[in-house]
Amino acid sequence: MSVLVEDNPARRRFEILVDGSLAGFVIYELRQDAVVFIHTEVDAARQGQGIGSNLAQAALEQVRERGERVVARCPFIATYIERHPHYADLLETA
Repeated sequence: MSVLVEDNPARRRFEILVDGSLAGFVIYELRQDAVVFIHTEVDAARQGQGIGSNLAQAALEQVRERGERVVARCPFIATYIERHPHYADLLETA
């Protein structure tokens, strides 16, 4: 199984492709130096396979690499960060 997570700025979302097919995405808005995660969605046929976690991890890593901050309005992303506190430093505090 090949998994790829890429930013699709035209659609304002990070997308996860499994074997070349879209399996999920997280929608975001940009605010100066912060990425505001709004909503995460995983294809029903792919739920329970760790797709959402892979997506969250890769999206957060890409945000970190770009030197941006995170606002986690999406409950899935917020919970992911709570469970993986090494991403807490990305959270915008103001």
